[in-house]
Amino acid sequence: MTAQRRWFVTGTDTGIGKTLVSSAMLSLLAGSGLRAVGMKPVAAGLDEVDGQWHNEDVTRLHAAGNVDAPLASRCPYLLRAPMSPHLAAREEGVRIALQPLLSAFADLSARADAVVVEGVGGFCVPFGDDLDSADLAVALGLPVVLVVGVRLGCLNHALLTAEAIRARGLVLAGWVASMVDPRMLAPQANLQTLRARLGAPLLGIVPHLAQPEAAQAARHLDLRALRATAAHAARRAASQALEASAALA
Repeated sequence: MTAQRRWFVTGTDTGIGKTLVSSAMLSLLAGSGLRAVGMKPVAAGLDEVDGQWHNEDVTRLHAAGNVDAPLASRCPYLLRAPMSPHLAAREEGVRIALQPLLSAFADLSARADAVVVEGVGGFCVPFGDDLDSADLAVALGLPVVLVVGVRLGCLNHALLTAEAIRARGLVLAGWVASMVDPRMLAPQANLQTLRARLGAPLLGIVPHLAQPEAAQAARHLDLRALRATAAHAARRAASQALEASAALA
């Protein structure tokens, strides 16, 4: 791994294994001796347990890492209704703002060697009238790991998402195939097409697991390919920072 061990994990859709892959990444990072923590900037869908509200994704990310950071930093916005964040926030009278998300990420970065930020749903999910998940990815400037839910329609979803990531000046650091539909026809042919067209390293193929646990999924990932793309992302971020400074001068 390089000095910059921060990634933004997005997916081709909701319910395709982003949390499992993010947790598996954290499991590998923590297992290598790093202080690793997961961040879910916005979580929509809570269950009440013993009088307290919990989100399953946030809980799983926390369990996979090894840094006991405050919940307010690991998930700045916890919303009750399991729906698009902008709708859940509107229902609760909450405005999701960028600055609290960036402050929470900065806090986690100060506490940990590695930070895995798991996005919400797909890449462009709305947070409000003037903010979405893609805007957050751009503001963080992190290399992106794309989780592809391998099922009918995944080729179009994956290629469009990769195009959207690159169109915003971000680095597609790698992708993970999540075999969410064990009955899908010609899965290997679909994987071959994605290998040829995504233009980023395949970090692993996570099979359909009866019990989707981080440690089990981690056995199917290889993060070594992230070294080169992380370095590329760091150079691009530095270049963009210089351009922004020049524009303000």
